Amino acid sequence: MKFVIEADDEATAAALRAHPPRAPHEIVVAPEGVPRTKPRALNVAMPLARGALVAVFDAEDLPEPRQLRRAATFFAKLPANVACLQASLAIDNGELNWMTAMFALEYAALFDVHNRGLALMGMPLFLGGTSNHFRIEALREIGFWDAFNVTEDADLGLRLARAGFEVQTFASQTFEEAPATFGALVKQRTRWFKGWMQTFVVHCRRPVRLFVDLGARRAIAVLAMFAGALFGPLLGPFLAARMAHDAMFGALLTPVSPLEIALSALWCFLAIAGAAALVLPLAVGMRRRNLTRFRPSLIYLPLWLTMLSVAAWRAVYELWRRPFHWEKTEHGLTMRGVLDADMSVDPFSSGEEPLFDQEAGA
Repeated sequence: MKFVIEADDEATAAALRAHPPRAPHEIVVAPEGVPRTKPRALNVAMPLARGALVAVFDAEDLPEPRQLRRAATFFAKLPANVACLQASLAIDNGELNWMTAMFALEYAALFDVHNRGLALMGMPLFLGGTSNHFRIEALREIGFWDAFNVTEDADLGLRLARAGFEVQTFASQTFEEAPATFGALVKQRTRWFKGWMQTFVVHCRRPVRLFVDLGARRAIAVLAMFAGALFGPLLGPFLAARMAHDAMFGALLTPVSPLEIALSALWCFLAIAGAAALVLPLAVGMRRRNLTRFRPSLIYLPLWLTMLSVAAWRAVYELWRRPFHWEKTEHGLTMRGVLDADMSVDPFSSGEEPLFDQEAGA
């Protein structure tokens, strides 16, 4: 286990030495330099990594105890071109308020619906920033992480796909703490949007090469993911306002000419399809992760979408003014819930059954 800290982070170094984890670990001090980002810290640690597999966890994460064993067992069964296994991220302070509840629902939709479906179809995945399990040789082949990208995970998922590797998901959860205030949430999402914009600029600056590396089907899927993730929050409020105006004062609902009828049908179809694409994954993820208790929080969905729009436009500004600035999210501020009924009895039991005989005997 590697804990990578900055050279001047004396508080973290002192805490690690005073309360060392029970697992064998090593404190790695990153040399002074820029950018002071997570991917740079990962690149500092990688030459010191031993073995064939490496996993990345954020410091505040609570992965299920069997996760490393499950990932290693999967890798032993999978072909060599599967370079990464992505565990599901789950929110364990979702009960706190409507924002943490919406965060929990969004993660359920992302990891239990979107990512699972993309992996089954062999599509590239924008990786989550934690609970990623890698074959270390694949990371070496693509040059590890981009130290200047503030969502290094999304960029890495695309670079793995372009190099011919696959990413799959597997059934294990890692619990995270969601930001509990509107300001902290906006700052976090600003960084995420800015990183996706960086990734879009880097990978789409040579579109022909992107199609050659990924193939037409997967390249179109990637462009569609970028369009939905970026242009939706940026332009969605303006399009919704214009559509509401046309519905109340224009010819949207009372078209006359053939052109007006065609345009009205197109607008109405896009509105209905967009709403379905937004709500259905949330509903499916809610059911799969047994989060129906958070259903009342869906009433705040318009406010959540407004937050995303604010963060997206802040990201545009930051991409222009300070593209490599990492706006950190402070953790450890809220009470985190009980992860699982069985774990309340035995905190080191994940309640998971062994996947294979090899895992049971490992």
